Amino acid sequence: MDELRVRRAWACRLTPDRALQSIEEANSFLTDRGMLTRTSDSSLPSLFGACHEQPYLAGGRGFASWPATKWPWAAELAERAGVRALKIHRGKTLLVTEETLALADPICRAELARMQDADPAWRRLLTHLADAGPSLADDVQTELGLAAAELRALRTTLERSGALVSRSVVLPAPNGGHRHASELARWDQVFPAGQAGQAASAHDTGSGVLAGRLADLLAAGVRAAVLAPERELGRWFSWPRLFSADLVNRLVEDGRITRPAPGWVAAPA
Repeated sequence: MDELRVRRAWACRLTPDRALQSIEEANSFLTDRGMLTRTSDSSLPSLFGACHEQPYLAGGRGFASWPATKWPWAAELAERAGVRALKIHRGKTLLVTEETLALADPICRAELARMQDADPAWRRLLTHLADAGPSLADDVQTELGLAAAELRALRTTLERSGALVSRSVVLPAPNGGHRHASELARWDQVFPAGQAGQAASAHDTGSGVLAGRLADLLAAGVRAAVLAPERELGRWFSWPRLFSADLVNRLVEDGRITRPAPGWVAAPA
């Protein structure tokens, strides 16, 4: 366990001497780990946690607790080729590489189909995006006649599941400056079928198959974290109905993760 903690501290940049110094270094960190949370909220590696910078406002909460000068890095990384910011970490931002995106693809694609059939309001929004293509949130709100709170509630649930993906865009403002807006897209518009070998087919969406896909994602998460409390694994991603202790047992039996001590899981050396 001591060796694993040392390896985790190094790989996840948990000590000030390993602090990220540039956006390029942050990009390499993401490439190496495969996924980064924005803020420190679990054993998964954290972008802002690896910055080791004083907060924008001492004692502040929310945005004020973000690094004083490096807070834009999460948005800047999300704009890079091969990087996506998803909300499949229980609604919180998770920066992922294309390899991790491919692991999540079968589940998110199945969630898109499930949620489109589950609720008329979700179906209306998702069908609109299917017809119109990726659209600015303001335009979607106007075209569907939604109040801001209504669209926000729909977005929150759909993004959390992976059915919907948003990204920040910069637009010219009438006064000559610029403004930030959100672009909304269905999962299958961001990640077309066939783009990755693990994309789900129409018949590849049974709960057992999807649980196996979640197991792949959990193994990638343990690799990213190096060492984690086993009780955390069921809270890393947004699909608790697919998670079971048996998934973790199977990963251990297959040698994809290890149990170095009771209550802990780790990535194989």
